[in-house]
Amino acid sequence: MDQPRTDADRRAGKIRRFSLVVSLILMVSCNVILLGGFALSGINLDDLVKTPEFFNARQDVCLRLAWKSVPGANEPVRLCSEWLILSDPSGKTHYLQPDTKLKKGLDGQYYVDQGIQADYRLLMLILFVTVIIAGGVRAKWFLVNRYRLRLESADGRRASPAH
Repeated sequence: MDQPRTDADRRAGKIRRFSLVVSLILMVSCNVILLGGFALSGINLDDLVKTPEFFNARQDVCLRLAWKSVPGANEPVRLCSEWLILSDPSGKTHYLQPDTKLKKGLDGQYYVDQGIQADYRLLMLILFVTVIIAGGVRAKWFLVNRYRLRLESADGRRASPAH
């Protein structure tokens, strides 16, 4: 047999439904803000996390050679600036990036100096996502508590005797 629901049970049910609706609305709106931020920032996520490609004489076919100045060398060094990666099914041509730095190794060969490649765009992206998530959680907490207080004050007014 069903027991009659008390005011506290009804209030808890209303708060649960309101919390669910607020969660759904915030999920959609936070994702819209997030995707809008990506679109406005112009950040290409593929370029942000991919590693630079370099010519590998054992696995690639060089299409074009170029001369590049190297610090510490008396004359420019000849290297592959355009190549095909044989394991790449797309068959697209790969290019040496203009900002690629070379250094001379102890064996006399030239190597790509990868150095420290800090990309602060990734850090800013992570901070942006964190702020959006924290703002959504905070907004939900605020709205649900405000609704709860409103329900409790409305129930309290109904229960008090009229003057």
